[in-house]
Amino acid sequence: MSYIKIYVHAVWSTKDRVPLLADKVIRQAMWDHIRENAVQKGIFIDTINGYVDHCHCLISLGGDQSIRKIVQLIKGESSNWINQSGRLSGRFSWQKEFFASSVSVSRLPVVRKYLYDQEVHHQRISFQDEYREFIREAGFQDPTVMHE
Repeated sequence: MSYIKIYVHAVWSTKDRVPLLADKVIRQAMWDHIRENAVQKGIFIDTINGYVDHCHCLISLGGDQSIRKIVQLIKGESSNWINQSGRLSGRFSWQKEFFASSVSVSRLPVVRKYLYDQEVHHQRISFQDEYREFIREAGFQDPTVMHE
């Protein structure tokens, strides 16, 4: 039997970074729904949080799972759910792109704390600036703003 434990920190934004999750109750309902739906689909979300215009997910991948497919499932289903729920007056959608990076087991406590502290964190730095920082840290030379 194989033993696989791969953690991935995935981040994605609302379409055009519109702050559709500004209401804390709606935002928490979104995170709760994503977690519950993930359990039903066999996806293990270790930690989920975000802010008004984006989501952070710390995910433990199974041996037959790809990050692209998992993020696609989470984003598609959660958009559909919130649009069907009537919680928002307008149409909700996530941006197509996402960022994902592996996380070593030794760094899990740091990443979890970072995710838990999103509201405080984004009082100091915008999501757009944070995204550029993620891209630079991942080793890409010319960071660009997340777009369609």
